[in-house]
Amino acid sequence: MADRYLTVAQVAELLGTTERFPRRLIAERRIVFVKVGRHVRIPESALHAFIDANTVQPFGDRRSSLRRAA
Repeated sequence: MADRYLTVAQVAELLGTTERFPRRLIAERRIVFVKVGRHVRIPESALHAFIDANTVQPFGDRRSSLRRAA
């Protein structure tokens, strides 16, 4: 299956951010990208990998661990 290459604007729309955020990720080399001439494209799989790597899982029911014995 071929990977789709997304523009910075498309990545920003998918993340629900401005274009500045994906551009910062590219500048800081925090996401994989491809240079096509002067254009920058982000593979869709790289975007999913970035989201997966930065997803925070909940702890669960914290109330039971915070109870004190009387």
